[in-house]
Amino acid sequence: MTSPLPRRSFLQCILGAGATFALGGPLRAAEPNPPHGPLKAVIIGHTGRGNYGHDLDLAFAGQPGLEVVAVADPVEAGRAQAARRSGALRQYADYREMLERERPHLVSVAPRWTDQHHAMIRAALQAGAHVYAEKPFTRTLAEADELLALARSLNRRIAVAHQMRLAPAVLHLKRRIDEGLIGALLALHGHGKQDARAGGEDLVVLGTHVFDLMRFFAGEPQWCSASIRQQGREITLADARRATEDIGPVAGDEIEAQFAFASGVTGSFTSRARLRDTAGPWGLHLLGSKGTVRVLMDIFPRVYLKQTGAWSSGGADDAWRPLADDPGWQVPESERGFFHANRRVVSDWLEAIRQGREPVCSGAAATGALEMAMAIFAAGLSRSRVQFPLARRTHPLDGE
Repeated sequence: MTSPLPRRSFLQCILGAGATFALGGPLRAAEPNPPHGPLKAVIIGHTGRGNYGHDLDLAFAGQPGLEVVAVADPVEAGRAQAARRSGALRQYADYREMLERERPHLVSVAPRWTDQHHAMIRAALQAGAHVYAEKPFTRTLAEADELLALARSLNRRIAVAHQMRLAPAVLHLKRRIDEGLIGALLALHGHGKQDARAGGEDLVVLGTHVFDLMRFFAGEPQWCSASIRQQGREITLADARRATEDIGPVAGDEIEAQFAFASGVTGSFTSRARLRDTAGPWGLHLLGSKGTVRVLMDIFPRVYLKQTGAWSSGGADDAWRPLADDPGWQVPESERGFFHANRRVVSDWLEAIRQGREPVCSGAAATGALEMAMAIFAAGLSRSRVQFPLARRTHPLDGE
């Protein structure tokens, strides 16, 4: 687990180990004179079109050594509210003007909707900033690929708000599974919330969290097959529709998908409204040779263990029990919300900038999660297995 940044000069931390910042334009090869004083952070939101995501307007709150200098939002009322919440010194209607005038070091790209993510993140990178972005990362893999390449060329770090990967319970579970808690990890079974968004929208909005954890535990997927149905029949391109949030086209009201990982683990993802009551809270099951773990996914995940020895020896104890040494159960209720979840990701992101490494919740990891969702659409449309990495980087539902 990466520890939060210590309470020392944040400027010293973030500017060490080869980190460089552009102060008056796109990043140059080297910046011999790093900035003095607090680092400048700004927030980009859009009220009515994704707003400020899951409290991403507060992503910089309480972080030492930086100052929230501005917020941008074309909607005046929403902009004013975000400025009050974040303590931003100035307000802008146009995020491009804000980036040009403020030349920030850090940018929070907050909208839940993905329709503007690519343009906003690209503009922030080109202004010389590191970026923390709401998920889903982008609408297409092509957009994600372009942003990752741009960030690499400018030596900038992108982090994405897949906060569950850094939750105390999840980090602890990863260590315990690596130590043999459930024997050999054999299979992963994930499902979305399976509410009114069941099917394609559930796949993109909640599924990316599930896929991010699948990749965290099992590594890279090799192939995907899927059945996507709309009112009982297999989907075609004609079934593509807009979601309730602008996250790109979606299709289907029932999804069953299968994955194979290079590690030998198999995986599945389900989103069917008719299963909501029996499946329970959305989450992930990890099946091993000696037990099963259930992760109830929320902004603060809960972990339960069911060991299979009693059944194999004729016993009857098949109950789910909290993982006894899970540190998550000791975290007070006041620290289980979005503020602290974002703070964990942002602290790691800032330390990654200082150390010259990729954040744990990196743009590359977010692209991998998005690719699993796009693979399901591609496999469902073609009714055949698709291989990773996907050759087609545009959206499968956009047609040829």
